[in-house]
Amino acid sequence: MSDPNPGTEPIKAGAVGADALADAGSAEGSMISLRDVVKVYTLRDGTQVRALDGLTLNVPAGSIHGIVGTSGAGKSTLIRCLTALEPVTHGEVRVAGQDMTALRPRELREARRRIGMVFQHANLLDSRTTAQNIAYPLALAGVAKGERHETVAQMLDLVGLADRGGSYPSQLSGGQKQRVGIARALADQPAVLLCDEPTSALDPETTRSILDLIKDVRDRLGVTVVIITHEMSVVRQVCDSVSLLEAGRIVESGPIEEVVSDVDSRLSHELVPVPAIPDGSPAEGDAVIDVALTAHPGQPAAAHVLAIASEHGADVVGGVFETLGRAQVGRLALTVPAERAPGVVDALAAVGATAEVRS
Repeated sequence: MSDPNPGTEPIKAGAVGADALADAGSAEGSMISLRDVVKVYTLRDGTQVRALDGLTLNVPAGSIHGIVGTSGAGKSTLIRCLTALEPVTHGEVRVAGQDMTALRPRELREARRRIGMVFQHANLLDSRTTAQNIAYPLALAGVAKGERHETVAQMLDLVGLADRGGSYPSQLSGGQKQRVGIARALADQPAVLLCDEPTSALDPETTRSILDLIKDVRDRLGVTVVIITHEMSVVRQVCDSVSLLEAGRIVESGPIEEVVSDVDSRLSHELVPVPAIPDGSPAEGDAVIDVALTAHPGQPAAAHVLAIASEHGADVVGGVFETLGRAQVGRLALTVPAERAPGVVDALAAVGATAEVRS
């Protein structure tokens, strides 16, 4: 079951422009800044496991940043260190200008109110209604009942569930439960929204709906969003920037359009993979050439590449084009008699395209 997008008026203008993204490589202008963060766990047998290994990351204020990585890369540990649920072994973690590693317990409790959490499963309290679930963190924070009611009404409206305040979790669809989880995370007006695999339990249509909601929330409230995910489709749809986490380190990071423009980047290949070719291709004696395009000044246009391929007798057997950020990215698969493949690759390279024979 899919969910309608909320249609409320903006609560607060928020924007992510070129200036904000330009600060992605420095702490200045960042809502989240990690410097040389190390987290070491000591197992019962005395073995030490380095879950985070000198991790450095900056997330611009008001942006949506995706963090991708395989199981065991350190994603869960990173989330726990961002919220100071796990103390770091070494390094600095700053969120909304505060060093989370240097706060006293009372200060830390206050700082955590500036961070909202959305989980893979909404983790709602089954015995409480939608409105009561959203009000729960406000009650814990000591917010007066009348103020809680007003905030809950605003949050229900924001996530498109204004008519479901009296419903219990068992009466909601998976997407609706996740909307309640997002509303609950935003009730305390956080500066940062951390989303840990927020759509991996949802069907594709509901996933698109939830990601549209997250983007809408960012635009309306100006909140900074970090999405932990293993799904590249999530990054393509909603993120302004992305980082690849591997063995506790950030190995690639940057604005989406910069990442995909680097055709040698692993993230670029994963975000816009080479197209599959149909059964029966290539024919015996043919080679497959993978071509990567990015529509920027100085880069060859797709029509130019196709013209060169045609001149050399190459056929297009697969292709995909994506618009990510401000970049238009294309991936083509060509087939050509193997003896002509080096000439096609050289001709494409001469005009600035990236081409290689598929092994």
